[in-house]
Amino acid sequence: MLKKRLFIKKWSKVGRSGDFFCIFAVGMRFLGNIEAKADAKGRVFLPATFRKVLQQEGSERLVLRKDVHEKCLVLYPEWVWNEQMDNLRSRLNRWNKQQQQVFRHFVSDVETLSLDGNGRFLIPRRFQEMAGIEQCVRFIGVGDTIEIWAEEEYSKFAEQKDNFANILEEMMSSE
Repeated sequence: MLKKRLFIKKWSKVGRSGDFFCIFAVGMRFLGNIEAKADAKGRVFLPATFRKVLQQEGSERLVLRKDVHEKCLVLYPEWVWNEQMDNLRSRLNRWNKQQQQVFRHFVSDVETLSLDGNGRFLIPRRFQEMAGIEQCVRFIGVGDTIEIWAEEEYSKFAEQKDNFANILEEMMSSE
């Protein structure tokens, strides 16, 4: 029997499923720190460098949620979001009330988004309020996700660079 090959991306790891060899995409990386402005309705242009990454991966739908730790929003390509949900679900027991509440909280307050023809998307009002977004926003590429910060909140976060250096030194020197 002939083996069929499915190529998704070239920089990747290989997995085997039945009679198919699959190469799973792991090359998508959002990098950078880009300033933008939201209009009066809360629409904002996704920076072109991030749109290109999404287009290369064939991702059209995005999922938006408030970050778990910081006062910012996280934009997930839909397949990354689904992977995160599956990963979280696999670690939690459905019959444990506390763990079920964690999962419910994580997945309940999200918004599925698509870019319009101009590369814009609407940040819903409740998300703008959660993150303190008024007009100036900052997009931060964080690997397979994009963070969206209110400019003032990002400035506060960026001031913690000394703390970052100390934590990084501690983490990297412990090996």
